[in-house]
Amino acid sequence: MKGEQLLLSIAVLGGTGKEGKGLAYRWARAGYHVLIGSRDEEKAKNAANEIREMLEDGVSVTGLGNLEAAREADIVVLTVPYSAHRATLESVKDALKGKILVDVTVPLAPPKVSTVQMPPAGSASQEAREIVGAEVEVCAAFQNISHEHLMGGSDVECDVLVTGTSKDARGETLKLVQAAGLTGWDAGSIENSVVVEGLTSVLIGINKKYGSTHAGIKITGAKNS
Repeated sequence: MKGEQLLLSIAVLGGTGKEGKGLAYRWARAGYHVLIGSRDEEKAKNAANEIREMLEDGVSVTGLGNLEAAREADIVVLTVPYSAHRATLESVKDALKGKILVDVTVPLAPPKVSTVQMPPAGSASQEAREIVGAEVEVCAAFQNISHEHLMGGSDVECDVLVTGTSKDARGETLKLVQAAGLTGWDAGSIENSVVVEGLTSVLIGINKKYGSTHAGIKITGAKNS
């Protein structure tokens, strides 16, 4: 399995943020070549150095600008705030052709981040599909995982729902979920991402009401093979 992973490179655009850095850490630890992307290449290099220092020698983590990272990667993961979602996608869309884009973005609209507020396209990932075009497979995943879980080595008691434009793309994304040490579920077509993304606002509200920081979801009553 590890030999197969080393054939793949993953670009994490917005990888200097907490969520992106946590995912990059998990995939680097699993043996993938990880490219940290940022509008500020220096910040990307600093984030890559930080991850390398946390792991054993031999891990492959490189900091680059967003466009260069997207060009070099086999799979691209977008972890930017919603305010930067469209601009980031438009800046790299030519580099995404023929690849899978995993969109982690949630359309939060401050200050009411605990209220579900979806864009006209239906969800951030559906909006991404409109921006990047039909030559890119788009999946939505990881929206309901707190960054506090990702940088540690312990098991995460939160499942990941994966929606996407094709079964094959969802399958590849589920491999990334597993490599990150998480349990993933195929949650169907990209249209279902409206529910997955909306759950984030619900979880934020639960955190506020009950004094938590990392509420998540768990699928019960089904077997995950």
